[in-house]
Amino acid sequence: MTLCGIEIKGSEAIFAIATLQDSALAHVVVSTKKIALDEDDEATNVKTFAAQVKAFVEDAGIERIAIKKRSKKGEFAGGPTTFKIEGVFQLLENCEVTLLSPQTINAQNKKFDFTLPATLNKYQHEAYKTACAALMKK
Repeated sequence: MTLCGIEIKGSEAIFAIATLQDSALAHVVVSTKKIALDEDDEATNVKTFAAQVKAFVEDAGIERIAIKKRSKKGEFAGGPTTFKIEGVFQLLENCEVTLLSPQTINAQNKKFDFTLPATLNKYQHEAYKTACAALMKK
């Protein structure tokens, strides 16, 4: 089973794809590691972002996505752009999208001790942990 973990930071969706084979987690290397939504006030930019996301998901053959949840209020609340990005993913056809809280991700990481592969960039670590947590949760 393969799953794409996503961390939304600022105006970027950061990706890491993980697979679970014989109860062993592995990182699937793809060329696209993040997609940015610039100037989200312009509808054409949002549509372009949505098209890029759709193409990435189809090209990588992704059927399941897990997104690291952001807080809706409080000191560490996600900005409006992050929720717009999340909405684009939730509208994807033929793709199951779930949201995982940081607490769930940390609990799964503590329980299964996800090893971060050298094939990941440092900025992809949270996205990878999100993917692993979702794979181990099911």
